[in-house]
Amino acid sequence: MSELTIKGKVAVVGVGESTYYKRAQSPEPEFTLVLRAILAAAADAGIDAKSIDGFCSYSNDRNLPARLANALGSPELRFSNMQWGSGGGGAAAAIGNAAAAVTAGYADCVVAFRGLAQGQFGRFGAGPRRATISGQGAYTVPYGVMSPAQTYAMRTTRLMHDHDIDRSTLRAISMAAYHHAQNNPRAVMQGRPLDAETYDASRWIVEPFRLYDVCLENDGAAAVIVMSAERARDVTDRPVYPLAVQQGGGHRSGAGVHNQTDYVTSSFKTVVPHLYAQAGVGPADVDVVQSYENFTGGVVMSLIEHGLCTYENANEVLTFDNLVAPTGSLPLNTSGGNLAECYMHGLGLQIEAIRQIRGDSPNPVAGAKVSLANAGPMVEVVSTAIYGTEEALG
Repeated sequence: MSELTIKGKVAVVGVGESTYYKRAQSPEPEFTLVLRAILAAAADAGIDAKSIDGFCSYSNDRNLPARLANALGSPELRFSNMQWGSGGGGAAAAIGNAAAAVTAGYADCVVAFRGLAQGQFGRFGAGPRRATISGQGAYTVPYGVMSPAQTYAMRTTRLMHDHDIDRSTLRAISMAAYHHAQNNPRAVMQGRPLDAETYDASRWIVEPFRLYDVCLENDGAAAVIVMSAERARDVTDRPVYPLAVQQGGGHRSGAGVHNQTDYVTSSFKTVVPHLYAQAGVGPADVDVVQSYENFTGGVVMSLIEHGLCTYENANEVLTFDNLVAPTGSLPLNTSGGNLAECYMHGLGLQIEAIRQIRGDSPNPVAGAKVSLANAGPMVEVVSTAIYGTEEALG
């Protein structure tokens, strides 16, 4: 095994979440929500939260590591790290950065976290409200392209046109998420199942996205704690091993005004070869998938670019029956995901990937040894993590 890897050197020992609220309905400030998630992750790991000496987040999270360390009572802060921008593209990367810090000896116990409180800081998914428009927005906002849904609808429309992706494929992804949420007590949409008729009758957000193609907006926080593999064995009897984490983007990724070199991409094409090479597994080894849904079109692109289906067979592979656990051939977003569990900027999907390996998912895939979770399709810098059991280390 190469020395330049996290594989076999680190393990996830604990995961935690605050209560998930509908947008702007949290009774507590964002900082408190983050602390609750970290404390829950520490309790899950069976460790004292004071032993956390490193903090990683992404997308310009507002909750400063020094303040968190002080609130937790940590005797020292050894590592703080942020992946800037790119929305939810940093969800896996933050865990990868935590793993890298532990591997390099920068810290012993690192938490990756994300918090959102939209009642405190404003609506997350809305278009910008500004007195003046400059930069990239000057080319799009005057023409009505200002929200994420509007931006990514254009790429999805091209995907569907160029590759004959059927609208029923988007519907199957959404229905599978809602199906899984019904078994998940943490899911905001538990108790609100979705059928094909309801999906088809739902209002347009922006074509080709209907209401149920679009992620939720929520308040809450989530956290994942990483330690060395050696120390993890002394802490927990169910460590989960990151086999690989990769982040990046293709040529001119994030170029403004829709003039990327490759327009119909979820931005994973250059990331995936490095990911599988580091993990020592391939698409056929993946037992269960958590694919970040900002919008269902991005899920289709992501699954194709991770080699889990092709442009040619996506409509046949991505059906409701194939996507639901435990019997489907490609169980997808088994917590309900961003569409039906909670939109915690994708970190909840990473937690569900970890839970599948531990066997405590609300919709477990029996015998799952390898779980993949990608983050942030179609943004500038995306990331994916592959998690496995000790057996999957090889």
